[in-house]
Parts: sequence; C-alpha cells; structure tokens
Amino acid sequence: MHIYPDAQAVARALRPDEPVILNRPHAARRAARFFVDKFPGKVLYAVKSNPAPDLIEVLWDAGVTHYDVASIAEVRLVRAALPEATLCFMHPIKTPSAIREAYFKHGVKTFSLDSVEELEKIVEACRNPETGEAARDLRLCVRLRVSSEYSELSLASKFGCDLLEAPALLQQVRQHCDWLGICFHVGSQAMTPFAFVQALDRTRAAIAEASVVIDMIDVGGGFPSIYPGMEPPPLEDYFQIIHQHFYALPIAYNAELWCEPGRALCAEYSSMIVKVEKRRGNELYINDGAYGALYDAAHVAWRFPVEALEDDLRDAKEDFAFYGPTCDDADYMAGPFALPGDIQAGDFIEIGMLGAYGAAMKTGFNGFGEAEVVIVEDEPMMSMFDGSRVRVDSDNVVSLR
Repeated sequence: MHIYPDAQAVARALRPDEPVILNRPHAARRAARFFVDKFPGKVLYAVKSNPAPDLIEVLWDAGVTHYDVASIAEVRLVRAALPEATLCFMHPIKTPSAIREAYFKHGVKTFSLDSVEELEKIVEACRNPETGEAARDLRLCVRLRVSSEYSELSLASKFGCDLLEAPALLQQVRQHCDWLGICFHVGSQAMTPFAFVQALDRTRAAIAEASVVIDMIDVGGGFPSIYPGMEPPPLEDYFQIIHQHFYALPIAYNAELWCEPGRALCAEYSSMIVKVEKRRGNELYINDGAYGALYDAAHVAWRFPVEALEDDLRDAKEDFAFYGPTCDDADYMAGPFALPGDIQAGDFIEIGMLGAYGAAMKTGFNGFGEAEVVIVEDEPMMSMFDGSRVRVDSDNVVSLR
C-alpha cells in the first residue's frame, strides 16, 4: 500500500476520479495504547465499528488482546487474522449454528444474552455432542438495558433485559456458567461520564436483588470521539468515574472490569478524499455519500470535519450541503460543511474521522462505492489523543486547558 505524507499529496499525485480512503495506522495505534495504558481494566475492540483486517492487526500489535464480535462472520474474520486473540460473542441474539461453530471451532467461551430463551440456546448449542454433557467453561454475560439519554445515538431499545427481569435471569444464568458477568451499553458517543454513573447504579440494583456472585462488569462502548460541534470531556474523566463506581459494586473481590470501545479506537484511523463533480449554489455534488462512507452524515446528521485541498481557493468559508453520486434524493448530507466560498467542480475535499462505521458501511448501490486505499502519515483532522486535550484538576473540578 502506497504511503503519502498527507491528503494534499494524495490529491496532487492521483487526481482521483473515485474516492480515496486515507488510513492512519499511527493514529489507531496511539488510541489503542491510550486505552490499554489508562483504562482500569480489560479493553475489547468492538469489531463492527471497522472490521478491516489491517486495523485489527494494528490494534493487536498495540496491546488489544480481546475482541467484541457480533456475528459468526466477525468471529471467522478475527480468528483468521489473530489466532491467539480472545473473542467474545457479544450479540445478545445468535443462531444455534453460530454459537456452536464459535464455541467448538473457534474457542469462543464468552457469550452475552438478555433472555432465558437465549440462555437455553447457548447451553444446548455448547453441549458435548457425544456425551450430552453441558459445557463447564461458559463465560456468560447478562445484558442490562440502560439509558442512552446522554449519548448522541441511542442503543436503549433493541437489546437488554430491564431491571425487573434482571435478578431472576442472573440467578438462572449463574447455574449454567463458570463465570458470570453483566454488560450494558450507554449508547454511541456519550457526551458526559455521568452516562456510566447511571448505568452502574442500575447494575448495582440488579446485583443486590439477585444476590449472586458477579465475576465481571462490562461497561460496553460509548466512549466518544471528537467531531465538529461535539467536543466531549477528556477520556480520563470517563475512566476515573467508572473506576470509582466499579469498586463500590457488590461483586467478587477479584471481579474484572471490561470496556468495548469501537468508535474511540478507530474514528481517527481513516479519512477520505472526495471530488466535487458539480456545484449548485451552496450544494456540492460529490462522489461519495449516503450509500458510501457518509451514511451517518445523511441519516443521523453527523457532521464530519472537512478541508479543501486546493491551493488557489481564497474566499472566506461558507456553509455547504452535499449530494452523493447515486440517483437517490436521499443521498443528501445537510451538514453544514464549512468550505471556501470559491470551491467549484473539479476540486478535492478531505472528509475526516471516517474510521468508525464510515469506511465499514460503504456499499455498491447504483454502481458506486469503489475506493482506493492509501496510507498517510499526518495527524487526523481532529483528535482525542494528540495531547491537545489536557486535564486540569483543581479542587476536584476537571476542566480543559
């Protein structure tokens, strides 16, 4: 894979008619080291956020040894890339065949669930086919439904048992596993550490009512990245408050603390160069969009950082909206995206922070979706890990300098 100093060098060298994905392995490596060194527990990478094998290997080399896989395809992918990694099948609803293959072929012992039906499915799928004996080494995690009110994208509706159901389910699961955990997800892009306080308080209530030994607490994902209009507190604030509340829980003395960052580990890994094909007023027609890496910009109004790559643009910045390349009117991204007012057809734009979900969700709809991939050596367009966000502690108040 060719290596360039930055996006502008790529645009000058290639003058590409198709989008170009720019990967920054050094940025993903830095994010991984930050979590491994500073989070007070075990770090699992949420593979769904970006399943690129090259990225997975970068994270492994940086010290991430556990991977949150959500499908048998992800199990196969990560096992092929990382034979020694610990895989945790954290989707609460799985097919019996997926469970069976994960357990017997790929060595997966950790499974999440949120119902008695899923518990029964896991127990049966992992039963010894010759002797009929139940598996004795299962590590099961009950997913608890918690609030997503402090997050930009909710994950509170689809999965998780509620607080009234949790005690009885925990008691039943405890009878079938060697190791019992509780997991939850506060939603994507949690903008305050208090999101985890609420979730851990609900976890405390479930444990107290169930009166069972808990071996692990998995606080899930939700750790934020930085985008235009979304500047969260430093991640150390999240780690500190999680650590404090974890040790106040009624759990086993040797219980483990886990987290499952996805976006936070890979958002800074990728950006993309797009070409302006047409300008109509303050609408730019570009060659990627809602069915490509800009799904979030179209469907949840996510604002990504943008930068024009031409040297001859002199006008002050104006707010633009984007249309993608397909024939669908829904291929529209309102933004606003601030770019020089004299930008025109034929110019190139870098769109940043697409390593999480963006690069992973590109499709071939309408015949579009091809993209060359190169490596660049410069800094991401925005970063939580470049040293610019410094914590200042004064009288127990944390702020940014």
